[in-house]
Amino acid sequence: MAIEEEIKRLFLRWSGAEPTEILSLGAHGSARRYWRAFNGSRSAIAAWNEDVRENEAFYYYSSSLAERGVNVPQVYAISEDRRCYLQQDLGDTTLYSRLFDKQRTGKGFDGEMLALYKRVLADLATMQVRGRSMDFSHAYPRSDFDAQSIQWDLNYFKYCFLKLRHTPFDEELLERDFHTLIHYLLDTDCGFFLYRDFQSRNIMLVDDEPYYIDFQGGRRGAAQYDVAALLYSSKSNIPEAIRQELLSHYIRSLADLTAIDVSDFRARFYGYVLIRILQAMGAYGYRGYFERKDYFLGSIPLAVNNLRTILDSHPLPVELPHLTEVLRTVIAQQDAETDTMAHTGLRVTVNSFSYKKGIPQDPSGNGGGFVFDCRALPNPGRYPEYKSYTGKDRPVVEFLQGDPAVEQFIAAAEQLVGASVTKYLERNFTNLSVSFGCTGGQHRSVFCAERVAKWLSENYKCQVVINHVEQQ
Repeated sequence: MAIEEEIKRLFLRWSGAEPTEILSLGAHGSARRYWRAFNGSRSAIAAWNEDVRENEAFYYYSSSLAERGVNVPQVYAISEDRRCYLQQDLGDTTLYSRLFDKQRTGKGFDGEMLALYKRVLADLATMQVRGRSMDFSHAYPRSDFDAQSIQWDLNYFKYCFLKLRHTPFDEELLERDFHTLIHYLLDTDCGFFLYRDFQSRNIMLVDDEPYYIDFQGGRRGAAQYDVAALLYSSKSNIPEAIRQELLSHYIRSLADLTAIDVSDFRARFYGYVLIRILQAMGAYGYRGYFERKDYFLGSIPLAVNNLRTILDSHPLPVELPHLTEVLRTVIAQQDAETDTMAHTGLRVTVNSFSYKKGIPQDPSGNGGGFVFDCRALPNPGRYPEYKSYTGKDRPVVEFLQGDPAVEQFIAAAEQLVGASVTKYLERNFTNLSVSFGCTGGQHRSVFCAERVAKWLSENYKCQVVINHVEQQ
């Protein structure tokens, strides 16, 4: 594979030796692809992206933020065509994964998480203020989060969420409200460094020290946007009282560094919360309704709950009559879907996971279910030609499908799960968890989860939800 050969060359240039192993990492919602390369105790993260302009923004911001005292991964080597680069390996613990571990063990947003978030928000204020002096001609795709940028986000919401969800709206009236909202958002200080995707998945924790990644979309803009992105991230599900405490802490941190009108900052903050939620819903609609990625579909109800909080508790001081009407319709649609799901009977969640990260918890309160160990099955991950694929991709499917050991394993799993599903349906149980694990959560477990989920959907009257933990 040409990309892996390039990774080997970069690793050799950086460390003096070729990597002994290259493991593909999940790409999440990005077009960029990532690998972890090893040689003994030395490791690095390799990235590949066809969009050279976006890469150049990353290279510039990486050095510029480091010069300003911000913890960012060091770039070790860059390919001649600027499409591939090697950077510091910061491990696997993100602020999101730390919070998720707390939530699933019942600790919730405790004092440790509060302290971490306060540290992160103080860092954000520092990089936003110090970053004002950066050269934004390197920004991608625009130097400023301006009217055009906001219009793109609103169009993303309109066409990739409202249209795909079949939510009715009047195009002319909606555009009129969009222009009113844009004018309101930009009537403030828009000269800060705007990170653009400042969310808990892009904050790594190395011995509890925060490091910041995926800042290539940075540009000049209003400080409120990044705080909104962090505090109102759908999956983080931060309690509203904690959000208010963290917002106050951030505003104090920012005010210590530069002069701001605190009351105006707070008032305009919720406008940026709204635009961030709408942008996220556009992404969830495209990735979920169009690309049919279950992880993003699962994020929609959480985003709608955040939307409800803003409309009910923090209304904007500008008139947006049709947009408000449309958003209320979205909330009503979600409520109707939730009510329908509550009366459809059994929900079976089928997970794939990595044993390196641990068995997924059952958030339904039902206490878990089946866990099947796929590690005895033939492993396509041992072969270089399969390392960049997952168990959903045709080459891996063809490798595993029809193998006697794999088919026997799946048949046994279906027999056990099917017996329980039958009884659960008879007794009106509402939740069952079925998990398939392998070493990396990429090939065998994904393939088995997909097969069993499809079999359940075709043979039982139950709601089947599939969750590939390591592919999120």
